[in-house]
Amino acid sequence: MKTIALSQRVEVLTGRNEVRDAVDQRLVEFIAAAGGLAFPIPNVLFSSNRLDRWLDHLRPDAIVLSGGNTIGESPERDATELALLNYAEIQNLPVLGLCRGMQMIGHRAGVPLKRVNGHVGLKHPVIGEISARVNSYHDFALAECPPGFTVLAQSEDGELEAIRHSVLPWEAWMWHPEREHGFPANDVERLRRLIA
Repeated sequence: MKTIALSQRVEVLTGRNEVRDAVDQRLVEFIAAAGGLAFPIPNVLFSSNRLDRWLDHLRPDAIVLSGGNTIGESPERDATELALLNYAEIQNLPVLGLCRGMQMIGHRAGVPLKRVNGHVGLKHPVIGEISARVNSYHDFALAECPPGFTVLAQSEDGELEAIRHSVLPWEAWMWHPEREHGFPANDVERLRRLIA
């Protein structure tokens, strides 16, 4: 099995005075279906090179940026994921960005997000190199394709749905394969190839 560093969403529980990191258990199962063993990354390690030391100790084979949270609402998660992408670039590690993960990849490249309508809680087709019917749970999309990336799929209304880096082993999808009843075989195989 491949060792996969997995980013987590941040949840603030004001009634308990707690800030928690969390990840959908189904995402861990999706990664396992593709031959990976997920290691969730705490969002408190981004300062003083602690995250780099943690990653050097873990020695991940790849990184998955999970969905959840809007960019800007959780500065510690934003900083963690930016540090993960920097580490992955230096180490030439495969990266899969899911939903917010794709948004973070674009954000790092200087691409703004734009609000989109009709992309929450439904399924729709995507067309391009990846053609499928996918779920959709996002209010924001990349305004344009980041420099150095190619478009793998778009929605019928022209929004970016999947991208791939032209040099680095990085790919990103706006859908959540882990939320499907029975993981889509094509998505499992795509992740398996990416982390191989």
